Amino acid sequence: MTKAKIQMFTDGSCLQNPGPGGWACLLRYNKTEKMFSGGQTDTTNNQMEMTAVIKGLQALSRACDIELYTDSKYVIDGFTQWLEGWKARNWKKSDKKPVLNQELWMQLDELAQKHQINWHWVKGHSGHDENERVDQLARLEAEKIKSLEAQE
Repeated sequence: MTKAKIQMFTDGSCLQNPGPGGWACLLRYNKTEKMFSGGQTDTTNNQMEMTAVIKGLQALSRACDIELYTDSKYVIDGFTQWLEGWKARNWKKSDKKPVLNQELWMQLDELAQKHQINWHWVKGHSGHDENERVDQLARLEAEKIKSLEAQE
């Protein structure tokens, strides 16, 4: 069985770092699109960027060939350049300090195993249509969290 070819566009947003944050993901299969998002209190931009990718991968019910577009060099470099070394050093960076966001990296690593992912960096706020859409939705989610916090 051939793998489905999916385009995934992700973004994360944090109004303060740390602070209220949001994430968004757009999945495209042929001409069908699914957009979803969420947010959380007291998070970081990097955590929201990673969460967007994780949620996108969780939404896929079978192994896929994925063209993944993100404006997060942290997520791309972490996954494509640093992850294997971190695992080999028992989740320590080369300076022997613990890897930040280890639980998210472990979750991302596990979810990515069944897929073939081609990572693409997109310059944020540069007019890339899908990146602008997920950026706007992630920011709305962060603002929603901030608004809820203000009501408490």
